[in-house]
Amino acid sequence: MIICRTPYRISFFGGGTDYPSWYRAHGGAVLATTIDKYCYLSCRYLPPFFEHRIRIVYRKIETCRTVDEISHPAVREALRFLDFDRGLELHHDGDLPARSGIGSSSAFTVGLLHALHALRGEMLSKSQLARESIHLEQDVLQETVGSQDQVMAAYGGFRHVKFHPNGQMAIDPLILSASRLAELKAHLMLFYTGIARTASDVARSYVTDLEPRRRQLRIMKELVDESIDILASGTDIRAFGDLLHEAWHAKRSLSAKVSPAVRRAGATGGDPAGAGRAAPRPVSVRVGGQPDHLLRARRRLSGRGSKPAVRARPRRTDFQSVRA
Repeated sequence: MIICRTPYRISFFGGGTDYPSWYRAHGGAVLATTIDKYCYLSCRYLPPFFEHRIRIVYRKIETCRTVDEISHPAVREALRFLDFDRGLELHHDGDLPARSGIGSSSAFTVGLLHALHALRGEMLSKSQLARESIHLEQDVLQETVGSQDQVMAAYGGFRHVKFHPNGQMAIDPLILSASRLAELKAHLMLFYTGIARTASDVARSYVTDLEPRRRQLRIMKELVDESIDILASGTDIRAFGDLLHEAWHAKRSLSAKVSPAVRRAGATGGDPAGAGRAAPRPVSVRVGGQPDHLLRARRRLSGRGSKPAVRARPRRTDFQSVRA
């Protein structure tokens, strides 16, 4: 049996520039980190004594005799892609609900491919795993998704990812002192509103026609370098929160479906995780502010129906990638 754990991620800056329709022409970049919340998958070869050959357990339970009968699109196409011809039992669990803006769909895809390869005794590199996952989601499933989620799930950590027009990717860890990283963590909180949406549905409202939005996307890409300069230079960490608010303005101008801002709740800055969602409050918000502001923001956002993804501690990052 193979047991696989894949981290979820939050994206600080550059989201939107990681769509191939944009970076294949202009290049793109993101600053993102994986967090201490995970997608868990276990799989094994199914013994040949059952009426079904395939059993898949997620929010539904599927028992099928052929791959073509599988309803779950990612599982069905992954098995086709790998030409998987043996009986299989697959179980999925997650620390956070699906469609909450933390890259859960791509974490599932990365974890699934990693687990299936491992079951056959094949160990892929992080680059191979990321590229296979991108191919499966973008080319096979034809989903309107970017490329950062698959990269972050495969590589893990706090990363500066550059997407080049030739299709190549540069995935570099962000090197910060322990004290600076602790300072950043102390000024971050992650909230979950209970509102679910599919990122590809929101992204479809603007990704299909990005050229008229060149100005906003260039700003979003430039904010990646600015945010890294803030973190590396020792500038007041509140400037990072201000930049989050500026990034929200740029993202909000892409589509009316992006969530409202959170400054009224006491945050220096905040940004909806994932593609964003039209709602009276963010789907998932990273809040940059002074430590005493965090409690106030937590109380106000909680009063509006949002739930902290953590209880009473800052958001933790996770520097590990997918593991099996």
